[in-house]
Amino acid sequence: MNQAVNQNIRIRNGGRIDRSKAIRFTFNGKPYRGYQGDTLASALLANGVNVVGRSWKYHRPRGIVSCGVEESNALVQLELGDQTIPNARTTEVELYEGLIAASINCWPSVDFDLMSVTGLFSRFMPAGFYYKTFMWPKSFWKKYEHFIRKASGLGVSPVEQDPSNYAKLEAHCDVLIVGAGPAGLAAALAAGRTGARVILADEQSELGGSLLGSDAEINRAQADSWLKNAVAELSAMPDVRLLTRSTVFGYHDHNFLTINQRLTDHLPLGNRVGPRERLWRVRAKQVVIATGAIERPLVFSNNDRPGIMLASAISTYVKRYAVVPGSRTVIFTNNDSAYQTAIDLANAGIRIEAVIDARENLHGFLPGHAQKLGIKIIPGSVIVDTSGRTRLSSVTVMKLNNKGDAVVGGTHEIGCDLLGFSGGWSPVVHLHAQSGGKARFDEEKACFVPGVSVQAEQSVGACNGSFSLADCLKEGLEAGTKAANLAGHGDQRLMNSLVAENFEEMPIKPLWIVPGPKSIARSAKQFVDFQNDVGASDIVLAAREGYHSVEHVKRYTALGFGTDQGKLGNINGMGILAQTLGQSIPKTGTTTFRPNYTPVTFGSIAGPDLGDIFDPIRKTAIHQWHEEHHALFENVGQWKRPWYYPKAGETLHDAVNRECLATRESVGIMDASTLGKIDIQGPDSAVFLNWVYTNAWSKLGVGRARYGLMLDENGMVMDDGVTVRLAENHFVMTTTTGGAARIMSWLERWLQTEWPHLKVYLTSVTDHWATMAVVGPNSRKVLQGVCSDIDFSSESFPFMSYKEGTVAGVPARVMRISFSGELAYEINIDANYGRHVWEAVMAAGAQYDITPYGTETMHVLRAEKGFIIVGQDTDGSVTPLDLDMGWIIGKGKDFIGRRSLTRSDTARDGRKQLVGLLTKDPAEVLPEGGQIVDGANARRISATTTVATVAMVGHVTSSYFSACLGRSIAMALVKGGLQRVGESVFISLADGRLVEAIIGSPVFIDPEGARQNV
Repeated sequence: MNQAVNQNIRIRNGGRIDRSKAIRFTFNGKPYRGYQGDTLASALLANGVNVVGRSWKYHRPRGIVSCGVEESNALVQLELGDQTIPNARTTEVELYEGLIAASINCWPSVDFDLMSVTGLFSRFMPAGFYYKTFMWPKSFWKKYEHFIRKASGLGVSPVEQDPSNYAKLEAHCDVLIVGAGPAGLAAALAAGRTGARVILADEQSELGGSLLGSDAEINRAQADSWLKNAVAELSAMPDVRLLTRSTVFGYHDHNFLTINQRLTDHLPLGNRVGPRERLWRVRAKQVVIATGAIERPLVFSNNDRPGIMLASAISTYVKRYAVVPGSRTVIFTNNDSAYQTAIDLANAGIRIEAVIDARENLHGFLPGHAQKLGIKIIPGSVIVDTSGRTRLSSVTVMKLNNKGDAVVGGTHEIGCDLLGFSGGWSPVVHLHAQSGGKARFDEEKACFVPGVSVQAEQSVGACNGSFSLADCLKEGLEAGTKAANLAGHGDQRLMNSLVAENFEEMPIKPLWIVPGPKSIARSAKQFVDFQNDVGASDIVLAAREGYHSVEHVKRYTALGFGTDQGKLGNINGMGILAQTLGQSIPKTGTTTFRPNYTPVTFGSIAGPDLGDIFDPIRKTAIHQWHEEHHALFENVGQWKRPWYYPKAGETLHDAVNRECLATRESVGIMDASTLGKIDIQGPDSAVFLNWVYTNAWSKLGVGRARYGLMLDENGMVMDDGVTVRLAENHFVMTTTTGGAARIMSWLERWLQTEWPHLKVYLTSVTDHWATMAVVGPNSRKVLQGVCSDIDFSSESFPFMSYKEGTVAGVPARVMRISFSGELAYEINIDANYGRHVWEAVMAAGAQYDITPYGTETMHVLRAEKGFIIVGQDTDGSVTPLDLDMGWIIGKGKDFIGRRSLTRSDTARDGRKQLVGLLTKDPAEVLPEGGQIVDGANARRISATTTVATVAMVGHVTSSYFSACLGRSIAMALVKGGLQRVGESVFISLADGRLVEAIIGSPVFIDPEGARQNV
């Protein structure tokens, strides 16, 4: 590495950096040096780097504006190759040895960006200009779009495989405290001392929040000393977890919160071992939100130049990182807090040109203290413009009129290279809003604060609109004690109070946009959202064009669309919109505070569930036997199901033909364990089944089974299966293999949201039971060979009934049901005994040449009988009537989807209906999905040598060769198919041929059902 640039604006002493540990890093190809404890932002400032990036739209030079997650300017491309991270906020990147970073959205360099020419035309490129400009010719939009996207991008997405791994953790606690500033620490101490299980999470690398750069006193001790003692005490508590570098990014129902913990991003690349990040999924009995507040910028002309920063950020860089961001400073404010920055700078020996305060008749502790230090204060005035290109050089000041809504008099220039501005503070109400609470506007404090809590949470400290240290500590203690008590710990008594001085403050003067000598439309750009180049004029334009909803304005202007999600600009934007519309801010409202609070990596969300373990592979209890007998498998949902069992030299079709014939002529056996099984219990179970199935269930006898069809709200078939009544209030429902989880969720949704009064309890028991179907004319004899305590006679054990007994010595539920049209039984036993029972049945059936068969044979057997497979013979647009299954629709009862069956579309003629197809050539097996046309269109296709577009009348849903019939069979959905029996249709093949087929019944074998009723 080349000789690193010296850090030329460090304060000689102070800060929380470790000066004994120098760190080398590279920015835009140039070597620099920082210290352990620096962020990339503080190190760049210490090395005199002014321009860090370019804005999204106009490519204006931008410097660092903040010191935290709200940073919208200083985004970089971090690292290279498979380690690269786009749009990393320099204020959150901890410096480490060998770090490589580069500016984004600039070419050829950040200091000389050719695209900055767009700034010259900014007046002609307001919000939404591309909707109006690139309209002609219409065919050119794709070309326009290419260049627009290329010009407006940010970082570059990784193209290589991420080498990192990620972890997930489920956790429960009594109290989760979000934020470890003074309020959060006080809450943690109060809750922890009661013995409650506490998690304290903070996004920074060390606990303390605003105390990390504070000279305040707590209990007559320096804040830093109190902080060390508090962290030490919490660390010693066995039931308290302290999570640093951990952002609580989502607050969901039932006090479920998600935390992104960054474990190794602060380490050199070569030292990173273990997971990069961990996703915590936390269930908390009580939540205390202590997320602080974000300082707002002020909106005036050219308020985005490098060297313009939030006042509090300047204090943080000076006090925490020992960095002087400038040599000649001006402070511009409408509230007291910015005076602390002036005081901090003066104490550090940094020259302050003036404090510009929009308020008159100043009083209060901090302004008074600043005056005692000899700091020049200009009251009743505002900054209306700035000068400088790649660094601020001066500000222009004007006097406010008595109403404070316009400027008067002449201008006054003040030379400076650093401007700290403060437009007030916005409490971080994001998590409160995500929990279901609604923020309310506090007119006195000019900010949104948490409203009524909906879940078991409390907001305290600055995020509750309490900005003084004394109030933060007091609220934290009270909330921590209360939360622990509500979680079952403690006795309502507060721990000893924490004492901090409470200073007198002068009220804020709200300034959503600073008045200037020109109108908003005529002024130089007054930036509201720095990252997206959204100016005050864009918001005014949106309102003028009819966008009065704040959500519509957001989308029209891109306000708050950036990586900071409007943390800096949205409140000012809402204030400007309200002012433009002549209405109050509460009436204007806020945009929606959605998760995630800050960007979260896809890796963290996915966790370890990648590659082979992205989706679990599920195997039945008999899987090993299938492997040993050379079964080939297919994936059905997450399950590995035997597809077919080829013998030496057999193809798929050879094996399936053999399995079909063996089953129809003697006996076959199939592993049906994968079918979804839902245990349904409760006094309202029959009522529940009546409502979710189309047919009636109340009068189903104990020990009997019934086939059911389930519809969605639109009346379309979504699942089917057999349900057995085990007892008066106990049923077991079977579902399709692939639909089991979906149907379980569907049923729970209706129970929990629509029918909570029903006393019904659902349990998924699919994995608990091994199921085998014994099918064929000799199935009864086989069962009699392994089960002596069940009478298998037709009179005692009729079709669609169930009995309990022992099979091969194992307690079993035996059901007489059939998916093949043959005499058949399903044996259900504890999955742990699955292989034992399977082998016993195979042994008992050996004398009948029992043949195991897989899913392909199952498909052929059911198609021969005309039984549907939901999702194959249906497609989400098929009703029971389309399947010619009107017999299954209960006449005197209601059920989900019933009303939809009477809609004009579902009742019209010409709908696609399920029919059977027999090809003229018995050997021709139609392709599934094959498009069906009628005779006239077939002749058109045959008559042309070019591609002909003709109307499709249907498609093939299932198609097989039937060894039992010695020919091909197919099922299809054909428009008006039930009225077209006997007609010819044609199936268009991919090779250009047309195959003729005759429409008929979908039942090809035993239409009377005699074979299954013996």
